[in-house]
Parts: sequence; C-alpha cells; structure tokens
Amino acid sequence: MKRDIPDLVGGVLLAAIGLFVVLYAIGHYEIGSMRRMGPGFFPALLGGALTFLGLVIALPSLARRGGEIRIAWKECLAVLAAILVFAAGLDRLGLVLVTLASALIATLAAPDRRIGWRIALAVVVTALSVVVFSFGLKMTVPLWPGR
Repeated sequence: MKRDIPDLVGGVLLAAIGLFVVLYAIGHYEIGSMRRMGPGFFPALLGGALTFLGLVIALPSLARRGGEIRIAWKECLAVLAAILVFAAGLDRLGLVLVTLASALIATLAAPDRRIGWRIALAVVVTALSVVVFSFGLKMTVPLWPGR
C-alpha cells in the first residue's frame, strides 16, 4: 500500500525539530520548575508541543493511502526568492521597502494575476511588520534606507 508520504515526512521533520529543541534546551539551559521557570522552560515546552504535533501529523499518515507527489516548483522558488531578498536587503533597504518587495515577490506564483490584492497584501504585511518589530518589540531594525 502506498503511504501518505508528504504528511509522514512533514510530521517526522516537525517531531525531529521539536525533539532537538527539547534536548538542546535541557542540555544548555536551566529548566527550573513550574513556580520558578528557568530560561530553558519555555523553549523545552514549545519543542515538546512541536514534537507532539509532528507525531499527530505523522502517525495517522501511516494508515492513509497517499496520492501522487507533486512539488510546486514555481511557488517554492517564489518563496525562496522572497526570503533571500529579505535577508540580503534588510540592512540596505530598511524594513519597509524590503518587506514590501518580499511580499510582492512571494505572490508572483499565485494563480490570481491581479495586482490590487498583491499590493494590498504587501502593504498590510509591511504595516504589521513595522508595528510588531519596530514599535512593539523595539528591535533596532532600520525602517528606511540609510537610517
């Protein structure tokens, strides 16, 4: 019987990453207790949750019949290009311009070719990024080029 390989592989990868986070947190940080949490408590808790969710995805896939595996190359390349543009341009272009560009690049592979929703999405994502990272978390990320 052909298994549901995408869910199996995805679930196993999530569980492996979660397990790594748990082991790293336990090995490198003090966990503490429920009353007095140490710096490793929350990462270990999140890693445990990720491990659990990965198993919840992977185990049922063993009993399911899988379909044809199709890799969406165009979508993968668009998202990878957006990540690379963001990483390479953050210091040079600032958070506002690089987030706008990355969001527009990531939508290139979308089936809907209208530009209006792409621009609206890019503006909303950029506004949320500025509010969360610059004003909310007070990160020292330049908002504009040369600042």
